[in-house]
Amino acid sequence: MDALENNTVPSTPLNRRPIMKPNSQGLKQRPSHDTEREFGGTLGALCIPILLPLTVMFLICVSRSPEASLLQWPPALPSTDQLWNPLALVLLLGWISLHALLYVLPLGKVSEGLVLRNGTRLKYPINGFHSLCISGVLLMLLLGLGAPLGSLFELLLPLAACAIAGSYLFSLYLYIRSFWVPSHALALGGNTGNPLYDFFIGRELNPRIGNFDLKYFCELRPGLIGWVVINLGMLMKEVELRGSPSLAMILVNSFQLLYVADALWNEEAVLTTMDIVHDGFGFMLVFGDLAWVPFTYGMQAAFLVVHPQALSSLGAAAIIALNGIGYYVFRKSNSQKNQFRRDPTHPSVARLETIATATGKRLLVSGWWGLVRHPNYLGDLLMALAWSLPCGFSHLLPYFYVIYFAVLLIHREDRDERQCRAKYGLAWDTYCQRVPYRIFPYVY
Repeated sequence: MDALENNTVPSTPLNRRPIMKPNSQGLKQRPSHDTEREFGGTLGALCIPILLPLTVMFLICVSRSPEASLLQWPPALPSTDQLWNPLALVLLLGWISLHALLYVLPLGKVSEGLVLRNGTRLKYPINGFHSLCISGVLLMLLLGLGAPLGSLFELLLPLAACAIAGSYLFSLYLYIRSFWVPSHALALGGNTGNPLYDFFIGRELNPRIGNFDLKYFCELRPGLIGWVVINLGMLMKEVELRGSPSLAMILVNSFQLLYVADALWNEEAVLTTMDIVHDGFGFMLVFGDLAWVPFTYGMQAAFLVVHPQALSSLGAAAIIALNGIGYYVFRKSNSQKNQFRRDPTHPSVARLETIATATGKRLLVSGWWGLVRHPNYLGDLLMALAWSLPCGFSHLLPYFYVIYFAVLLIHREDRDERQCRAKYGLAWDTYCQRVPYRIFPYVY
């Protein structure tokens, strides 16, 4: 969760904790199934795995249509022959294999995650930034050898189709293998007994093959770095078409590269996030990591290939300033939170005001986290808006990401709110009185 706590052990979301029943010895034992369901329960688990892949294909088609209208009817959908290209499958498998190899190389340091329910800690290689740099060097070599990186524009649909199909197959593998792991390895909330929902939400918390952590690998490696590569391919396609990249395209590539590089430079922080600590690894995260992120987060770059935009120096300066402000808020607030979670006695956070809780932990109530309850979300949204503004105001499509992201973060904030209220009770109510705004100061 994104709670503002000294989180030395994983925070169990009590609103999803099943009731413990006494056994014959009077001790409490965990029931075989959890019952609390999120994302619309069974209905959501049925609809989301169908609607989101269709949304990805729809957005790619719309981005390259002359109208680029999200409301056009009939909707722009690809034909069957546009969805398959064997080269796309080879590229996707090669890309994932490359990053699997980089993951296991002895680069960077090894860090421990938070304490699991059985009292152990898993170890994780912190070398994602190394993977990004090596990928960049390899791409520069390929460009120097004349590789047509702009062809990614034509391959975008079959690449997305392969990523979607691979997400289904990988999720099925994860669901099946989860029945051979001990009960303490299952995610709270991912063992409902409903196959459809458990497939979607994920049964196993930290699926591993040996020391290779499948969830952690997918979280920050092939999809996130792949997003940067796709953006670069869109830039090279614009060079092919117009002789040089536009200022708008350069800004979009630069902003999103900074975002990815920051995530990988601060890779260790992901070990305390909700995705790693609480959520099972099922279709929801698999599809998000491997298909949704690389093929929708960079929609602005794909849009600019077909719909070039003129951008004045003054306009560019204002957009750069907005992205800079958003990045500053995002990075400073996240760094403060992560430092407090790992070492509340550190000089940078030791003087911050806190509220004691019945769990023995403390909630930050000053600094960035005294401004709003989720200042990192505020910074994220400011950056998302800056990514869209270079595309102008004539089309809604480039703003799909910022609209979607606002909905996503408000939903995640609501999950955090329910979990923290259930866990901290009166202390959380006191915190909310001290910090009344959730994301936007004086607005929300």
